[in-house]
Parts: sequence; structure tokens; C-alpha cells
Amino acid sequence: MKNVCVITGGGSGMGLAAARHLPKDKIIVLTGRTLSKLEQAVAGLEALGYEAHAKTCDTSRREQVAELADYAQSLGEIKNVIHAAGLSPAMAKPEQLLRVNALGTVYVNEEFSRRMKPGSVIVDVSSNSAYLLPDLLARKSWFELAEKDEAAFLKKILGLCGLLKDNYKSSGLAYGLSKKFVIWYAAKCAFAYGEQGIRVCSLSPGLIDTDMGKLESGEGGALLKTCAERRMGTPDELGYALATVADERNGYLAGVDILCDGGSIVGKKFVK
Repeated sequence: MKNVCVITGGGSGMGLAAARHLPKDKIIVLTGRTLSKLEQAVAGLEALGYEAHAKTCDTSRREQVAELADYAQSLGEIKNVIHAAGLSPAMAKPEQLLRVNALGTVYVNEEFSRRMKPGSVIVDVSSNSAYLLPDLLARKSWFELAEKDEAAFLKKILGLCGLLKDNYKSSGLAYGLSKKFVIWYAAKCAFAYGEQGIRVCSLSPGLIDTDMGKLESGEGGALLKTCAERRMGTPDELGYALATVADERNGYLAGVDILCDGGSIVGKKFVK
């Protein structure tokens, strides 16, 4: 039975770049919301010698995530999940950001972990934006609601975001909180699934030279001033990082967030 790697948000950007850094003996499942985009990405991987499949999925809908997990399992043993699907502040309003970035992570981790065996890996993608918000805003009692009362989870965080009358800033706060949630939740899952032999961690990119990154370059561009090389990261750089972290041979890396942002967060201490 072949091993399967599932990449959400795999139709482009760092998700697709991660696929190109995977071993060619794995079956790759790329998922996203636009079939034509996924099929083009699959064709590119097949030209490189990979076995790849396209499967549409809106990760903000649990039933679609469950269908995706069943499909991946029908192809072989699910060995790696790279959850790179997400929306940025310029792309969505606060509620959609929370549904996709936060609740979508819950659905992916829960549904796939039920079908994964010991020695498998889940990597959830967060953002260095999570490090810009004060920790006191990341209320554990609110985050815990995501698994047991989604309506209450949304109400708590949307209430806070609603205090900001500027639409972009409100979405920015929702985005930052959703990504803080991803870091917290990935760590929680690492210990929840650890006894099953499933490794979980998260990775937080900085500003990346993708379509999404360019949309955020106005506000997010300020972080480039504290980046060690004063530049955006490339999709290929982040793809390699994701593929490396998700490699099952990297077996002692669990429960942590890997900050892969060119030093922009650390640079705030050193760059004046």
C-alpha cells in the first residue's frame, strides 16, 4: 500500500511548492476550492513524475473535509497532511476568516487523525501575524469552545473584532486570532494524538511572494523592514520548509510552532 500526502490549499503557492519537494514514491492529493486550478497543478506534478490527484474541498465545511479524508484513504495510507488552506484579511470578513482558518483546522485535524496510523504527521500552517497580537487576547477559554460550541467560539471572537470600526483592522484582528488559534490547537493536538503515534506541529510563514502575500503587502510590508534580508519569502522556500517538517522521518518535532519568516519577528528586537 502506497503512502498518501494530502495538501490543502495545494493548487498554488507554498502548498503546491511543498508537493514538489516530496518524495516521488508518495501519492499526492491536492485540494482546494477551484477544480481547474487543482487540475493544472496536478498536470504539472505528473510531468515531474509524481502520482497526483485533485479533489475539491471547502475546509470550512466538515462534511467536505470528511469526504476528502475518505478519498485520500481510498488511495493508500495517509502518511502526511499539510494544511495550508487559509484566507488573509484582504480576502474575507472576520467570520469567514475564523471559519476557514480556525474551524477548518479543527475539521482537518479531527477528520484525518481518525484515519491515520502511527508514524503519520499533520502540519498546520499559521502565520507570523499570530506573534504580533498580545498573548492576553488568545484566551484559552474562548479557543476551547471551537471543539464543543462553534457558535459560542465565533460569538466571543467576533464580538472582540467588532469593537474595531475599520473593516480591514477588524479582519486583521480576526486573522491574527485565527492564526494564534492554529498554533494553540496544533500544540493541543500534538498531545492529544501523541499516544496514537501521530505527530502534529505548526509552521508560521512571514510575508510570502504569492498572490495572497501581495494582497497583504501594504499592511504586512512593514514587517519586511525587520526581516534579516529585507525581502519576502518565496513559495519554494516555504514549500521546502513545509515538506521537511511534514516528513515522517523528522519524528521528534512535535507540539511546537516553526517560525519561518526570515527573522522578521525576532528582528523587531534588533532592527531600529
